[in-house]
Amino acid sequence: MGKPGGFMEHRREEAGHRPAEQRVRDFLEIDLPLPEEKLLQQAARCMDCGIPFCHGTSTVPGAGAGCPVKNRIPDFNEMVFRGRWRDASDLLHSTNNFPEITGRICPALCEAACSLGINDDPVLVRHIEYQIVERAWREGWIQPQLPGEKTGRRVAIVGSGPSGLAAAQQLVRRGYDVTVFEKDDRIGGLLRYGIPDFKLDKRILDRRLEQLRAEGVEFQAGVHVGKDISARYLKKLYDAILLTMGAGWPRDLDVPGRQADNVHFAMDYLAQQNRINAGDRVFPHERIDAAGKSVAVIGGGDTGSDCVGTARRQGAREIHQLEILPKPPDARSAASPWPSWPTILRTSSSHEEGCDRRWSVLTKKLTGAGSHVAELHGVGVEWNVAQPPPAVSSSPSPRGEGRGEGQAGKSPPFRESPGSEFVLNVDLVLIAMGFMHVVPTGLIEEFGLERDARGNIAVNGFMTSQPAVFAAGDSISGASLVVRAIASGREAADAIDLWMET
Repeated sequence: MGKPGGFMEHRREEAGHRPAEQRVRDFLEIDLPLPEEKLLQQAARCMDCGIPFCHGTSTVPGAGAGCPVKNRIPDFNEMVFRGRWRDASDLLHSTNNFPEITGRICPALCEAACSLGINDDPVLVRHIEYQIVERAWREGWIQPQLPGEKTGRRVAIVGSGPSGLAAAQQLVRRGYDVTVFEKDDRIGGLLRYGIPDFKLDKRILDRRLEQLRAEGVEFQAGVHVGKDISARYLKKLYDAILLTMGAGWPRDLDVPGRQADNVHFAMDYLAQQNRINAGDRVFPHERIDAAGKSVAVIGGGDTGSDCVGTARRQGAREIHQLEILPKPPDARSAASPWPSWPTILRTSSSHEEGCDRRWSVLTKKLTGAGSHVAELHGVGVEWNVAQPPPAVSSSPSPRGEGRGEGQAGKSPPFRESPGSEFVLNVDLVLIAMGFMHVVPTGLIEEFGLERDARGNIAVNGFMTSQPAVFAAGDSISGASLVVRAIASGREAADAIDLWMET
């Protein structure tokens, strides 16, 4: 314990952001780190509770609370308090390959499970993690870790998101020759094209990729496995294959007018802006631009919030975010007790920049002239008390939000409120209703892989229905969190290593 009673002496103090009127003019990161003196006070608040639920008990969604990668949080808090920064960095990296990423974008399940949070504000875990790893980069403590000897075995990883990259680093450090295939033109998957630059500067990703390259990971971008090269080719050249393509099948909006040319999936919108930020050329007729427009974002989760922040930076005239679920309570309720992830109202930095948020509303149709939408027709809904709305109990799944829209053929657990109809004048509609499962065509069909009832790749100990073919991350869980994907990739690497040795 860093400082007995520190949690009584110091209150929680959040890290700051650049002023909203300044940050909306660019796509630079918005966080302002706490000065070291205040950070040490925050580390001192860790109370040596004896049963640190913040460590995490499971990487399976819904099966536990706390950190999926099982960061040793009380230990690195004490190390920071005592000035043992390098020890803290070593400890942090022993469980998490990319703490500079989770320190920026993780929703901090650890803080929701912090024992201090039962009757006080939890410890500022995520920001302490962020400061540890950034100090490590500045001091030059993060260096390539080369294996003592090579195994002579080869592993192919399909997909370069957080799960694939974590598995690649774990395996190459154990002496395997690892090749990562990515269908996009740059490495990073969701980290590269799914997360706005104002939340994750891509230079942060690039410096970590350089470490992986130095450790021996081979990256092949612009290679679509299942199209450019076959599954059969991979099986001939590699001893094992790991599939980490993510959950790329988006939940669509099944209403009249959906096919209009100014209605887009959120990820198409976000990825394009990231490409523009990277210097790519986008032809005018392909550009999805919110400048001067009235924007409707359908979906109230994290992806929708990212769309709000992006549209604000593009110069949108007004932004509406619509969510079918009811407005969450301001504080933790009995429905989500500690240490589970609480269903509460969360206001992101993008929301603070300006947005009209609506809950318990259903999009009925989109109308306009020709192939261009000009109006969104919606209605308020009342949820059935006997069949309450879906709630996130033990942990969040921000990329799987918006459940309930377009559920054709099913009896919805809500009814439309008489007289609540409304019309929004819109120039751009963004569908941010989350993702269903892995794309079921191409490589999945070529390998002949079995899928579970939800459409994810079915696995047993990370092994798919095909020998030597493994899967991890959102491909097996559905849309989830970056920190869960990292944990899954690490565990899949363990499974591959064990299988190779038997």
